[in-house]
Amino acid sequence: MRINKVVIPVAGLGTRLLPATKSQPKEMLPVGRKPVVQYVVEEMVEQGLRYLLLITGSNKHSIENHFDNDPMLVERLLSTEDDDLLREVDLRPEGAQIFYTRQMIPPGAKKPAGLGDAVRHAQAFVNDDPFVVALGDTIIHTEGKPDLISRMTQTHLNNDAVATIAVWLVEHDATRRYGVVKPEEGADLTQPFRITDIVEKPTPDQAPSRYAVAARYVFGGQIFDALDATLPGHGGEIQLTDAIRRLVREGKPVYCVPLRSNETRYDIGNPESYFKAFVDFAFDDPQCGERLRRHARALLERYERGEGFSLGGDKS
Repeated sequence: MRINKVVIPVAGLGTRLLPATKSQPKEMLPVGRKPVVQYVVEEMVEQGLRYLLLITGSNKHSIENHFDNDPMLVERLLSTEDDDLLREVDLRPEGAQIFYTRQMIPPGAKKPAGLGDAVRHAQAFVNDDPFVVALGDTIIHTEGKPDLISRMTQTHLNNDAVATIAVWLVEHDATRRYGVVKPEEGADLTQPFRITDIVEKPTPDQAPSRYAVAARYVFGGQIFDALDATLPGHGGEIQLTDAIRRLVREGKPVYCVPLRSNETRYDIGNPESYFKAFVDFAFDDPQCGERLRRHARALLERYERGEGFSLGGDKS
């Protein structure tokens, strides 16, 4: 069996990134030369997923517009004979199809009902086939050819799993920001491993390990029954972590695939993590990276001399 469907939730409100997200989705914030969600779509298509469902929400129309064809823009670029730019704005994934559905805000509520509810909106799309979930506000950058999703789908199928989760090792104090898994006793944590528990945003003293969920999943159809049986949890939302925990406690096989040393998770969830992601990608830009790195070195030298920083910087 080949897994070729992916669900990309992009309905979050992005309140921690206000005011930048007041009139645009956080998934459309630029990281280097591309918006966040474009990196996610490209990662999926490059690993062979051909049917992509984006779960959108209020004020998310720009995401659909981004992946649509823009004849007027193409015509303008044709007139300039700029073939490089023409290739950059052709965002229709070759051999892939993008679909959209909207996560509605429940009656009487002020915000969507959480990630678990967003995934539940994909049930008709996946039709009980195994499928990938990739959060649209998180980039997984790979030095070299990406294969995380390929490793996850292979692990999922080889072990007849109901859920397979990408995980990464975080600092002890950071566990409170993520879902954290408990590996099976004696597991080789450098290889795919089975888990015996998963906890949503535990405090460091309650965390079962330092392995945190890395915003990529593979599920079988059993996840929908688990979601239907899951009550609102942390933040009053239907937590995907709680549904996975239900599957674990029922004795069903849930596996994790750890990120490798050449894979980096970028969570565009708060100003600091967004700034770090933009800096990393900007410094790596083939056209501007060297000048930006030189500019940053000059800034750091001023700090070291105690001269501080003022907007405008080096005018050279």
